[in-house]
Amino acid sequence: MPTPAAVVAGLGTCLPAEEFDNASLAARLDTSDEWIRTRTGIAARRRAAPDVSMRDLACEAGANALRSAGLRDVGGLILATTTPDRPCPAAAPEVAQRLGLGPVPAFDISAVCTGFLYAVTTAASLITAGLVDSVLVVAAETYTRIVDPSDRGTAVIFGDGAGAVVLRRGSSRERGALLAFDLGSDGSGKDLIHIPGPREQGDGPRWFSMAGRKVYLRAVEQMTASALRVMKDCGWSPSSVDALVPHQANARIIQAMAERLDVPPERAVCALDRVGNTAAASIPLALAEALRTHQLQEGARTVLTAFGGGLTWASAALTWPRLSAVSSEI
Repeated sequence: MPTPAAVVAGLGTCLPAEEFDNASLAARLDTSDEWIRTRTGIAARRRAAPDVSMRDLACEAGANALRSAGLRDVGGLILATTTPDRPCPAAAPEVAQRLGLGPVPAFDISAVCTGFLYAVTTAASLITAGLVDSVLVVAAETYTRIVDPSDRGTAVIFGDGAGAVVLRRGSSRERGALLAFDLGSDGSGKDLIHIPGPREQGDGPRWFSMAGRKVYLRAVEQMTASALRVMKDCGWSPSSVDALVPHQANARIIQAMAERLDVPPERAVCALDRVGNTAAASIPLALAEALRTHQLQEGARTVLTAFGGGLTWASAALTWPRLSAVSSEI
C-alpha cells in the first residue's frame, strides 16, 4: 500500500548577474586559472551586487519555485542559509511575507552546506505528520561576503546564489516522492569549517575558514556512507542509481565519491564550473543545471547528498518527477 510522502513539485533558482572568473582572482592572488581548475573544477562564480541581499536571492528563487509548481501559496517556508544579512531575526518570515504567503510558519535552518537537505527533511516531516500540506524550501547564500578575499584557499571556491523546491503532500508511489532520508553530525569537527566568534577573534575581521584536506577526507567518507544508507533503505544498488547529486564542494570530492560508490562518472552531477561552491544552495542549483543539460530526466533514481560545517551530513532519495525549473538572475 502507498504511504503518505512529501513530493517534489517545483524547482527554482536565482543567481547574481555578476560573474567573476579565475583570471580576475589570479591577478591579485598567488594562483592561476590552471591551478584553480585542476584542484576545484571551478572556472567562474557569481557575486551579489552590494545592493542585493541574501533575502533578495531567496525571494527570487522561492518565487521561481512557486512558478515551477504552478502555485501561489504554500503552508510553510524553511530557509537554509549560513550567511544571514543580520543575526536576528530569522529571514524566513520576511521572505514569506514578501512572497505573499500570509502568516504561515517560517523559520531558518543553519547547517552550512548540508542546510538544504536538513531543510528538505524537516519540511517532509511536517508534511507527512499532517501539520501542513506543502512547504517552500529555500537555500540562499552570499559567501563572497564572509570569505577572506586574500585567502587563496577559500576565495577561489565560493560563490553566491539561491535555489528552492516546493514540496507537497502526496503518495510514496508518485514520481518525486521523497523515499528515504539520512541525517548525521559530529561536533568534534566543529573547527574544521567555521567563522570565529568575538571571544575567539577579538576585534579583528572574522572570516570563514576551512581545513581543506581534512574536510575533503571527511566529506568523501561521510557523504559516501550516507548515500549508501538511503540507497539501502530504497532497495537500490549504486549501479541502479541514475543521478547522484552531491553538494557541489569541488570536482575532486564528487569524482572520489562516484568512484567509492562505483557509480559511473557520467551519472554524478558536477555543475560548479560557472557558479563555484554555493554552500546550501548548491544542490538545487545543480538539479536545475542537470535538468537543463538533460543529465537528469523524469523517472531517474536520484540520490542527493551533502556535507557541511558542524560537522553535518545528510542524504535523500527520490525518483525524479516531471517538472521544469524556473531560473533567473538578479
